[in-house]
Amino acid sequence: MSDRRLTPANGRVAAARLQGIVEAERFVEGEKRRVTAAVADLCRAPGGARDRQVLMGEVVTVLEDHEAWSFVQAAKDGYVGYVHSAVLGDGPEPTHWVAVPAGHIYSEPDMKSPEAGELVFGDMVTCVSHQPRFHETAEGGYIPKPHLWPIDKRFTDPVTVAQMHFGAPYLWGGNSIRGIDCSGLVQAAFVACGRDCPGDSDMQQEALGVAFGDNVALQRGDLLFWKGHVGMMVDGETMIHANAFHMAVAYEPVEKAIRRIEAQGDGPVTSRKRV
Repeated sequence: MSDRRLTPANGRVAAARLQGIVEAERFVEGEKRRVTAAVADLCRAPGGARDRQVLMGEVVTVLEDHEAWSFVQAAKDGYVGYVHSAVLGDGPEPTHWVAVPAGHIYSEPDMKSPEAGELVFGDMVTCVSHQPRFHETAEGGYIPKPHLWPIDKRFTDPVTVAQMHFGAPYLWGGNSIRGIDCSGLVQAAFVACGRDCPGDSDMQQEALGVAFGDNVALQRGDLLFWKGHVGMMVDGETMIHANAFHMAVAYEPVEKAIRRIEAQGDGPVTSRKRV
């Protein structure tokens, strides 16, 4: 349990299962809550740097509430950090999820009514009734039916999901169409297909797929890893990745990307994985 990103302990409090393994003032089981904002930062420390993000409807285990911040572990990938307590609640089980890049919650079942909130790809909501063109949420908002899929309906191709994010701005630690980084893009792609996926590229390199050598031709869906970076092949020659060079999710010829990344000092490809 040496990786702080996956270790639910902060000195004051720790998960009960870690008693005897880590030091803490108290050990707790924690309380399950759901994210109520479209996107919320998961920070390394209260008010500190963003490590990752969590999306509406996701479950986190709250180990401690302290001075407007909650120390949590995300159910999606086990990532640990601090989230503003104000964006956590006790909402009902989601019934649908947002399967388009972005959308809105409306105040009435009418596209001309004022919007009551924004949505991003991957957000989960609870629908309680159905109008001809809108789903009504448990909170009394209305979402266009074409923007939602039932919670158990998933994409089948991670590359298709990654391509839906083309042009999204690059954001370190980002997990949504508002801003996303390389590992956030890969995680979004796999989670939308119903597959487990860690949050950071080093974890993904360890957990995803089977390694193969550079004598094997690349194909759609293959993952290429560098130290601190990951990209996904669209075909045998082109990669899609969220990267700071383009400051966006972009397509790039893979051989050009390999040369550019090494030339800028970030080293060679460390692994090729087929999932």
